[in-house]
Amino acid sequence: MTKDLDLMQKPTEKPNNPNFSSGPAAKHPGWNLDELKEGWYSRSHRAGGGKAKLKQVIDQHVELLGIPEGYRCAIVPASDTGAVEMAMWNLLGERGVDVLGWESFGLDWCKDATEQLKLDDLRVMSADYGELPDFSKVDTDRDVVFTWNGTTSGVVVPNANWIKDDRKGLTICDATSAVFAYDLPWDKLDVVTWSWQKVLGSEAAHGMIVLSPRAVERLETFTPDRPLPKIFRLTKKGKLIEGAFRGETLNTPSMLATEDCLQALEWVKSIGGLSGMIKHADANLQAVKEWVEKTEWAEFLANDPATISKTSLCIKITDPWFEGMPEEDRVAAIAKMCKMLEEEQVAYDIKGYRAAPAGIRIWGGSTVEASDIEKLMPWVEWAYAQTKSGAQKQAA
Repeated sequence: MTKDLDLMQKPTEKPNNPNFSSGPAAKHPGWNLDELKEGWYSRSHRAGGGKAKLKQVIDQHVELLGIPEGYRCAIVPASDTGAVEMAMWNLLGERGVDVLGWESFGLDWCKDATEQLKLDDLRVMSADYGELPDFSKVDTDRDVVFTWNGTTSGVVVPNANWIKDDRKGLTICDATSAVFAYDLPWDKLDVVTWSWQKVLGSEAAHGMIVLSPRAVERLETFTPDRPLPKIFRLTKKGKLIEGAFRGETLNTPSMLATEDCLQALEWVKSIGGLSGMIKHADANLQAVKEWVEKTEWAEFLANDPATISKTSLCIKITDPWFEGMPEEDRVAAIAKMCKMLEEEQVAYDIKGYRAAPAGIRIWGGSTVEASDIEKLMPWVEWAYAQTKSGAQKQAA
């Protein structure tokens, strides 16, 4: 799409909801504080009513996501980060480990395995932003730690064909920006983690962890040679702490956040459950795809079309003017664009992640409406035109 930058008119139609943050993500359509009035407040979370609310969160996740019978699901502290690290600290060390990283959070797990856990038999497989590691080199007879969807890179694992059905190792999957937007192959995954504030658009600070029967067996037969903080411990005297999977959380949860999560889950049911959530995210990806196809200066950060995320819609600018600038100038140009959009109240928090290549990141999770993304994209184009035109005039 080629336009005279100086002649480009400011769009007039704005998104109904300008919240495109990747976490905490937008609240579900129709959300309001009145929904939270019936929560379990000013009472112990360990009292019957509190445990019932927490167990309801667990049970509804299991039902809506189709988590297989025999798998265990729990609410854990510290969001998805706490859930991933809980899994790593409890489970790793029994055998060799492959850790995969291709964006900020996956690279953090690589760093933890190397510098904190200091695993003896460790292979780190990394790739640049926009790429994936070579999965043919992964050995699933070893334990494997990986992200399903790169929140900061917009690159998603296209399938789980590389994971053997008869594997000897455990697969530990950070799926925080994938759960509720993808139909995950649970039989290929032994540990899955996520948080409420991503695709559900609920409140932060709480994580979810799902354990396969194989992961439970590992917990009950392997004792790691490292100290475990109390909030990480999933076993006691060699047995699974069963209460954690019945709503007896390992620390004090926010019952306000719990009620918010329950209301988000009710909204999921109202749009058709998991299939409805997937359709929402698919529509959001399609809206951005159509814009990218007709915009000469924009491409997805993911280099392979099969790996483009439907939730983390990461866009890079391929204009020679932009690519020819020093990195700090590219970062400044993106910041200027995003500030313009915020001032116009059309888009909040769409600047790319600080460690990623300079670009924009639009959250396309299921609580975002495709119609709002369609209204946003002309504004992105306008902000880019204004930024480039201003820079060229200043240089002249």
